[in-house]
Amino acid sequence: MINLNSIENLKKYKHIHMIGIGGISMSGIAEILHNWGIFVTGSDCTRSKITDKLASHGIYITIGHDFSVVKRSDLVVYSAAVKQDDPEILEAKVNNIPVVERCDFVGLITRIYKDTIGIAGTHGKTTTTSMISSCFIEAGFDPTIQVGAILKEINGNSRVGNSDYFILEACEYVESFLKFSPKSSVVLNIDNDHLDYFKNFDNIKLAFKKYATLTPYDGLLVVNADDPSCLELRKCTDAKFVTFSINNPKANFIARNITFNSNGFSKFDVYHNNSYFGEFQLSVPGIHNVYNALACISLCLEYKIDKYIIKSALSKFTGANRRFEFIGSYQGISVFDDYAHHPSEILATAKALKNKHFRQSWVVFQPHTYSRTQALLDDFAKSLLDFDNLIITDIYAARETNTYNISSIDLLEKIKSLGKSAVYIQDFNDIAKYIRERACPKDIILTLGAGTVTEIGRKILNI
Repeated sequence: MINLNSIENLKKYKHIHMIGIGGISMSGIAEILHNWGIFVTGSDCTRSKITDKLASHGIYITIGHDFSVVKRSDLVVYSAAVKQDDPEILEAKVNNIPVVERCDFVGLITRIYKDTIGIAGTHGKTTTTSMISSCFIEAGFDPTIQVGAILKEINGNSRVGNSDYFILEACEYVESFLKFSPKSSVVLNIDNDHLDYFKNFDNIKLAFKKYATLTPYDGLLVVNADDPSCLELRKCTDAKFVTFSINNPKANFIARNITFNSNGFSKFDVYHNNSYFGEFQLSVPGIHNVYNALACISLCLEYKIDKYIIKSALSKFTGANRRFEFIGSYQGISVFDDYAHHPSEILATAKALKNKHFRQSWVVFQPHTYSRTQALLDDFAKSLLDFDNLIITDIYAARETNTYNISSIDLLEKIKSLGKSAVYIQDFNDIAKYIRERACPKDIILTLGAGTVTEIGRKILNI
């Protein structure tokens, strides 16, 4: 059993090998370890921009397997996507090298820091983690950061600071966040997702209740007061309980007088315990980002960050990658890309789109995982109804095989049964051609999904 409570103890493992190092979380861990002076190697099945970046920093990476590297390591960390019969895991076990799963290892790292801040919730974790990180950096708090996307402010998805602060996303999938030891936590929302694991909503709520109990009595729990399931978490901890809201007048932090400009960016007044606190402006679109910003403001004020620093950092924050990200434009047509892969996220993106000024929208949706598509088929269809021109492409399998007897054609037929026209196109080059032949000046093109759909915007732009 690996037992770590300090960086010095971790450094006793002089060579750490990481299987699946190209993953967004694994790569962030690799960067942190490398910056601590630990010799890090890794392997992945495919080369990517992430593996290239790690290699450029001096981390040795094998595309495929190199058992000689595994044999020389003192500890092996593997991502959740790696199976127990993986050849490198078997090689490590044969050589009596300790093997640990990613979320367990991150949990160990959270116990090294005196003040770990976990951002949890079904939606909005990456953006809110990024907002909080930006505020802490601008305040000079020098945090260590791990975020699930590329953040321009840190030129990557991780940052190594020299303080006691560790800011990271706390993901609920397979209850991995229960391995963490947060001093403070944010819970943005609790929604129906990952039903391949949780099976029902009651189990999802139970997981978040377990997570809330991890917050110590001298810690902080910040929750969304417009989400009844979040408010139930008050009973789960003796920590300080702070709430944010748009609609609940009893919340500690409330956004009022919300307006949007032609880009869909919001301006709003914040009231703290019913007293005017200040006006805030965002450079990311949508009402959902008002919620994310309120969560950030609530936590940062508890950490004594000056409100003018919070205002400045939030106004300069233009979003993490793949969160309504502007990709480029041609002939007066704007191309955006968004990670939304759950009906609630799609609805939030649709609302954000409505606040922008444009002629028509061209939206390409790639469903993510067979289990989610099957479980939420009706909700997916309803969430896509407000877009002007809709293209559906094949389901991105991710970690799954299609044992669910579901396809994108089922989603297409469900959409049509609700009176909305849509087309199914399989090939990405054909999708790009279809849109380029039809989109007109002042239109918006938007790709939606957590998989490879992001490639289409660049095909349209020829970049």
